[in-house]
Amino acid sequence: MSADRAPASVIWALGVTQIVGYGTLFYSFAILAPDISATLGWPQAWIFGALSLSLIAGSVVAPSAGRLADRLGAGRTMTAGSLAAAASLAFAAAAPSAYVFVAALLLMQVAASFVLYSSAFVAIVQVGGSRASLSITHLTLIAGFASTLFWPLTTWLHGLLDWRQVFLVFAALHLVVCLPLHGWIASHARRAGSMPVVGPKDATPTDAPPSTVPRAIFALMLAGFATEGFVLNSVLIHMVPLTAALGMGAAGLWASTLFGPAQVASRLVNMVFGGRLSQTWLAVISAFLLPAGLLVLVATTPWLPGALVFVVMFGMGSGLNSIVGGTLPLELFGRTGYGAMVGWATSAKQFSSAFAPFAFSAMLAGLGVVPSLLTLVVLSAAAVGCFSAIAVLRGATPRRV
Repeated sequence: MSADRAPASVIWALGVTQIVGYGTLFYSFAILAPDISATLGWPQAWIFGALSLSLIAGSVVAPSAGRLADRLGAGRTMTAGSLAAAASLAFAAAAPSAYVFVAALLLMQVAASFVLYSSAFVAIVQVGGSRASLSITHLTLIAGFASTLFWPLTTWLHGLLDWRQVFLVFAALHLVVCLPLHGWIASHARRAGSMPVVGPKDATPTDAPPSTVPRAIFALMLAGFATEGFVLNSVLIHMVPLTAALGMGAAGLWASTLFGPAQVASRLVNMVFGGRLSQTWLAVISAFLLPAGLLVLVATTPWLPGALVFVVMFGMGSGLNSIVGGTLPLELFGRTGYGAMVGWATSAKQFSSAFAPFAFSAMLAGLGVVPSLLTLVVLSAAAVGCFSAIAVLRGATPRRV
């Protein structure tokens, strides 16, 4: 094991499992939802509502998943999570009714808390060294191709199979691909002598953060991530209809395709040039790109070049947000209890994201497009304020190590 960072083999293994995890447990849903709706006899709006409910369930479980990773080792909890993900996908495939499918969907997103980014970040910190933040950036760069690979893969599979059979294929991927890799990561950590990093033995086993954590910084971090999650999911779910409502037509759809490449580009730029940048200031930059991009969109609509600038800025902000979700808790609170901290950050972001599509739809219907976008500008500016306040407070607050 490198003294500086997680071994490349571990990062690539986690990258593969993150692509499979996000592809099967999240990105595939939009493609399969119409067939699921037709088979189960529920409107698509209800099916997506069930997904939102399951994301809330996953957000509630995330801090507990992080604490288990601290105590048992992330490799072990991710191995168990692979079994749970496969079982929940198979359960969904066999669901005889919509209500049973909703139960399977809840289990699917609970399992996701044990196998996706937050757990993978803990695995990197536990097997990596002093440059774990760089390894996290490398992981997000690899995993950023999940939608690029799984949207066409799911579409192709669905052309050959029905949604139940596609879910069974996905369950097999978790058993054949993710389970062995997570088991290997767990054994690698044991061979390397890497032990879970936990808090003091007398630390309270509750959901509250340890008393040694600066409460103001912790609260500001959660508020910043929650606000960013709401703004990002509001726009991403409505990206195409939003640009259409602004009068861009098919050009808006073309512009939205730049979102994914912009995410990857931001991670590449950060990997090459951001080595010495504080993760707190990277969080400020990530948050700033969101309101700046939205203001460009409002000021230039329906001018296509303005929409392109908006999509690129928004995509770059989203790409950096994925990185700081793992690196900021590490910089602020150190390795001790890192799993719990990143679990709380994930919980805040995912909880607000679950409500975003419905809340933003209500805003669009009640306020109109431009006032709704300006509301998002105000909210995302609040996230900039939260992370900027952390930067100021850190000047007087010692960092945990």
